[in-house]
Amino acid sequence: MDIKNKIGVTQWDTDSHENAHITVDPSICNDCPHHLCIAGCPTQCFKFYDGNMVFQYEDCVECGTCDIMCDQGSVSWTNPRGTYGVKYVQG
Repeated sequence: MDIKNKIGVTQWDTDSHENAHITVDPSICNDCPHHLCIAGCPTQCFKFYDGNMVFQYEDCVECGTCDIMCDQGSVSWTNPRGTYGVKYVQG
């Protein structure tokens, strides 16, 4: 069972890259000493590939964990534009 089913997602409407609700500065991430976002993200949106941070916003469940855990100032998080984002079974 994938994370979308486990948390009760009923709809997943991803906005365009230009209007992503979350952005990450990989140059800051690459110099981060601990990468807490990798450990904290329930959908594994943060990964290292060839020594560089790669962020995949399309799988984000809008939990805000990365914004809280990042102490380097790399994450910029806002609410998605109307009609976009994750809709849950209860809420």
